[in-house]
Amino acid sequence: MGRLFWKFFLCIMLAQVTATIGIGGTFWLKNRAAQQERALDIDTSPPAQMIIEAASATLEAGGSQALRHFLGKMERMRVFAVDAKGQELMGRTVHPAMLAKARAMLEQGQPHPVVRTVTGSDGQRYLLFLPSSERFRHPEAGAARDTLNAVTLSGPRAMGPGPRPDAAGAPPPRGEFGRGMPPGSRMDSPYRTFIPLAAAIAASLLFSFLLAWYFARPIRDLRQAFEAASHGDLAPRFHASGKRGDELTDLGRDFDRMTGRLRNLMESQTRLLHDVSHELRSPLARLQAAIGLAHQQPDKMDASMQRIERESERMDKLIGELLTLSRLEAGAASPLSEDVDIAELLHDIVDDARYEAKARQVGIALAGDAAIADAAVTGRPELLARAVENVVRNAVKHSPDGGTVEVNVSRLHDGKQDLLRIAVLDQGPGVASADLARIFEPFFRASHTQHSTDGHGLGLAIAQHVINAHGGRIGASLRSGGGLCVEMLLPVKTPG
Repeated sequence: MGRLFWKFFLCIMLAQVTATIGIGGTFWLKNRAAQQERALDIDTSPPAQMIIEAASATLEAGGSQALRHFLGKMERMRVFAVDAKGQELMGRTVHPAMLAKARAMLEQGQPHPVVRTVTGSDGQRYLLFLPSSERFRHPEAGAARDTLNAVTLSGPRAMGPGPRPDAAGAPPPRGEFGRGMPPGSRMDSPYRTFIPLAAAIAASLLFSFLLAWYFARPIRDLRQAFEAASHGDLAPRFHASGKRGDELTDLGRDFDRMTGRLRNLMESQTRLLHDVSHELRSPLARLQAAIGLAHQQPDKMDASMQRIERESERMDKLIGELLTLSRLEAGAASPLSEDVDIAELLHDIVDDARYEAKARQVGIALAGDAAIADAAVTGRPELLARAVENVVRNAVKHSPDGGTVEVNVSRLHDGKQDLLRIAVLDQGPGVASADLARIFEPFFRASHTQHSTDGHGLGLAIAQHVINAHGGRIGASLRSGGGLCVEMLLPVKTPG
């Protein structure tokens, strides 16, 4: 278990124990107040009536001295005898609230047999009553009164089979409230008080342990994933972490997505480095061959120099495209804050492409001039021109001699914003359906174009980065009549 687990465990445990003590203390105070209130009640049970009658008869027959002698022999059930001045006959303290309640019961319309005002033979007048607190303070007396109550209510049937009185005439002890509990047992025993509290604390410890483990486990797994990633292991670890739906698991899945993206980037960088090495190796080999031929055959120096110049231009173009692609991937381009006139840009690109396509008699048709008459895109004109030009030149390159390249322009609305659609359609061999998404990867070439065309396979990759940087999207699809359709969508600047 780590430090975070113990921090969670201790914090949750303290919270649970504090709540347990607080709730237990509240119930204890409530029960204590109820006991204190109950201690001020007057006992109105039939046994209390019998004792009050016995005390009344003793006072009427023998006076206050006889009553004092009678009450002195009652060790378990204490009857209070209060005179007119509020003094108790035996010198015991009587709570004022209890005395007031007894007098209130006496003043009611119907006399209460458990509260009486009796005048003795010596002329002394006393208020007699029995507090109900004696029932709980002396459980044995309470049990005796319960037994006496049962005898009074049940009559002769109570003397059937069952416990017999002892030699002294007292019923056998039946425990508190007469429910058969063993002698000496008490409901307010300290053991019975602390057992619920101990059980609550034990449950709090278990709950704290489980909750701390629940929180600490994904964090520990995430730490192990970070440690593995620092050593180069970017394999996903949270894709099968169960049905948890909390933020910690979401964080782990986000980490998996991040490591997956890093792994793809590293693989693409490795593949790019391999492709660049391969692309550079061919012109370098031809340069070396041309230099060797120039040394061996000085009479062919002009042809060798032309070859060297052509290969140098290819390498320069390749390096320039690589630098452009690298800057676009790194997002190092300047902010896109200039309004670009799409109509003028497309006309310039189509005119340049027509000039280059004349040698192969490939025609280029531009349709939709009305759609771009007032269309403007916010961005960088040189990047947009390069992206569209790469797509158009790629279509010219793959079109057969005497074919036609169509550039269709239109405007549409996708529900959120106005878009400018530029579709470039050629009549070439196209690509396999599985390669439609891969043609935008650097150095990708279809199987039938590996050696039939010039170039390095970076034009469409650059176009994709440029279009994405301008908030648009680019895609390719196969034409029904043969050939390829590359579609570019760019957001149109809203007037005003």
